[in-house]
Amino acid sequence: MVPGSRPSHPFSVREAAISTPSSSDGPRSGGLTYKAAGVDIAAGDALVQAIKPLARSTVRPGADAALGGFGAVFDPAAAGFRDPLLVAATDGVGTKLKIAIETGHHDGVGIDLVAMCVNDLIVQGAEPLFFLDYYATGRLDVETARAVVAGIAEGCRQAGCALVGGETAEMPGLYGGGDYDLAGFAVGAVERDQLLTGDRVADSDVLIGLASSGLHSNGYSLARRVVADSGLAWDAPAPFDPARSLAAALLEPTRIYVRPCLEAVRAGAVHALAHITGGGFLENIPRVLPDGLAAHLDAAALPLPPVFRWLMETGGIAPLEMARTFNCGVGLILVVAPDRADETLERLAGHGESARIVGRIGARGDGSAVRIDGLDEAWA
Repeated sequence: MVPGSRPSHPFSVREAAISTPSSSDGPRSGGLTYKAAGVDIAAGDALVQAIKPLARSTVRPGADAALGGFGAVFDPAAAGFRDPLLVAATDGVGTKLKIAIETGHHDGVGIDLVAMCVNDLIVQGAEPLFFLDYYATGRLDVETARAVVAGIAEGCRQAGCALVGGETAEMPGLYGGGDYDLAGFAVGAVERDQLLTGDRVADSDVLIGLASSGLHSNGYSLARRVVADSGLAWDAPAPFDPARSLAAALLEPTRIYVRPCLEAVRAGAVHALAHITGGGFLENIPRVLPDGLAAHLDAAALPLPPVFRWLMETGGIAPLEMARTFNCGVGLILVVAPDRADETLERLAGHGESARIVGRIGARGDGSAVRIDGLDEAWA
């Protein structure tokens, strides 16, 4: 809790770094007020009222929407779990926020925040249960914060988890006036015998890639540098998607893979999942591989979507650097047994996912844990 804060979330513990009410904007009886120091209680109260229906829209079994105490309570039994393990994840949105702040488009970054956390839960087989957010700013703008929380609520609905609380911190002097930062915290559960650890991954398993919606929330420091060097304005038509502005195209929210992947996991078809975030293929796939095995990706099955090709060509970025920085069109990879691949592809397609086989598991030998065959030729 920020010193001087008080609980203000209608359902649990949303806290605003605001003080007791003051009858004037300036000093009273010769003393300073919190508002005179840069923290506005009226704005904090207005935000609380604005987000009440947003949080209420995410209620799910196990979460009590009437909570108003110091902490949120969740009942795993009410959610249908018998012998659950809890899985927790935390993440942010990175410098994608800079584009949102500079262009005034804030509604999508809340979805990004949820996606980055819940996609990390599903790769361990866990169903997201509840979510909390942290919103920090130098000056609380109610409309901006409401737009962000609206996106968070939408992300929670997509993931099937409850928005049970959070923290709103107005900290003048620590952030620039219009700047803000976000952090998210998600907790999920998985039955003990269904936890995915990667120990079931075997030689000849098939790698299935799920299409990303764009850059998701990684690689934006490099992407912003490419845009700056190109001289393009954020409101200019995107060279790779002229029907949209460059900002709108790059702010496309991160895809949430919970529902289709959860179904595949519970069907017993999945040996492992890898969320392709910062570090791309090269850093994320090894996290789910046992010793002695490697992922053999086929670059011909990984065509670069237009946004990534534009970044690569405009920025003069080498293919290997692309593969270790961006998701390059694949936001998540499933590792499945060969005899379950077709079934899994059909299951994913039934959820509207664009999925395809992108490689196989093989012996590692003396090589690296991830090998992308024909990369330079395919992405030339």
